Amino acid sequence: QLQASGGGFVQAGGSLRLSCAASGGAFSLAWFRLAPGKERDIVASISLNGGTTYYTDSVKGRFTISRDNANNSVYLQMNSLKPEDTAVYSCAARVVVNQDWFGTKKWHYDYWGQGTLVTVSS
Repeated sequence: QLQASGGGFVQAGGSLRLSCAASGGAFSLAWFRLAPGKERDIVASISLNGGTTYYTDSVKGRFTISRDNANNSVYLQMNSLKPEDTAVYSCAARVVVNQDWFGTKKWHYDYWGQGTLVTVSS
């Protein structure tokens, strides 16, 4: 069960924080986004133990992925937002045994939540 929230409308340079509740398993988690006219791409991922993270180049230094395993949640703090960040953001999960594993492609993940729309105006 994955449920994302926190999207909205923000001006360029602003910030948003996305949340995703991920219950029902030992998951490695990720955020993906689907922009108009583009394919779904990974934004960031995080291992089960939270010790390893991955970011796509375009968000490095601006976005931060984190997780709270006590609350079965993953977060995406997005700062210095740009119009090109406009997309539907979804969280994804994969049940893992290796607590250090993280994915970088959409086919690495088995479970998907409904997306939340982020709109950044110029």
